[in-house]
Amino acid sequence: MTISMAPRAWRPGPAVWVSIAAVAGALLAGVAMVALMGVPVGEAVAAFADGAWGSPYAFAASINRALVFMLVGLGFILAERANLTNVGGEGQIAVGGIAATALCLWAPVAALPLGLTFIVPMLGACLAGAFWGGIAGVLRVKAGTNEVIATLLLSFIAIWMVYGSVQSESLLRRPMTSAATLPESLEIPAATQLPLLTGDAAMPMHIGLPIGLVLAMVVAVVLAFTVMGLRLRAVGLNPRAARRAGMPIDRLTIGALCAAGALGGLAGACMLQGEQYTLKAGFSSGYGFDGLVVGLLARGSVTGVVAGSLLFGFLRSGGINMEMVAQVPTALVVVIQGLIIVTLAGAALAIGRMERSRA
Repeated sequence: MTISMAPRAWRPGPAVWVSIAAVAGALLAGVAMVALMGVPVGEAVAAFADGAWGSPYAFAASINRALVFMLVGLGFILAERANLTNVGGEGQIAVGGIAATALCLWAPVAALPLGLTFIVPMLGACLAGAFWGGIAGVLRVKAGTNEVIATLLLSFIAIWMVYGSVQSESLLRRPMTSAATLPESLEIPAATQLPLLTGDAAMPMHIGLPIGLVLAMVVAVVLAFTVMGLRLRAVGLNPRAARRAGMPIDRLTIGALCAAGALGGLAGACMLQGEQYTLKAGFSSGYGFDGLVVGLLARGSVTGVVAGSLLFGFLRSGGINMEMVAQVPTALVVVIQGLIIVTLAGAALAIGRMERSRA
């Protein structure tokens, strides 16, 4: 008997096709709602496509947005492996943005050599996000506080911290030269901004993209092939059994939320150093909550996080342009996102029933 050693060609399974059909159905429902609003469908679709990928600048902006969603989503599935629900991506982005801004505007950082001028603020943002996530972990371990409540409430605190930082000249607000001076920070120095991959401002895709992809591979390897991933899974499945096996449950819990927070903080640094360059109130703009949805829809899969972040990144960019050009409210994009969530949740239920029936 001959055994073939040739690798099997990858074929998408039912789960992939059901998920694609669910997303396509949600998008078609969105198109139908555009038609019911009296807006020419062709005009709206053209505006969406132009804003999402119609030019090098639009394509790069969509990818940059997807990067933020991906980092938050990776943090979510990392904590989820230990049966922890991190809904604090918005707050972790906020504290990461504050830390990155403060370090970028600190004179000694701007004088650092060898690219450390933009790396140090990114590391500071990671530490700030890790600290913010770690607070929820300590509360969970020491006081039994539900991490959903802790991370959510910490997000509101962080958002108000951003507001306070840009309102006070003793903190990060730019010096007021007139009554019209906006409550925002000074623009960060060019040396602290993330280098562009193309070197061309017409396509502002920055170095955060390869960093994010490397981190995605690291998370995938950690979850699938390392002792740490096995321990997180054991804690998530049965913490009592894991404790009896000698695993440090408390440290794993705090560490998982710290790691999730660090990824959220890095997302804040990418937004500040790669796109916005000034800290202002509301700069996170709901990105943390969209990243949370990406993590939820991924069902623990790094590949799912990457795919979901791309989908939501292009949706957000296209929706903004659709509102400006075709006068379609951006609330419709939120509705479409909600439809995608509902349809994918239904698809997950259908896939689960199919798998159970096979078993």
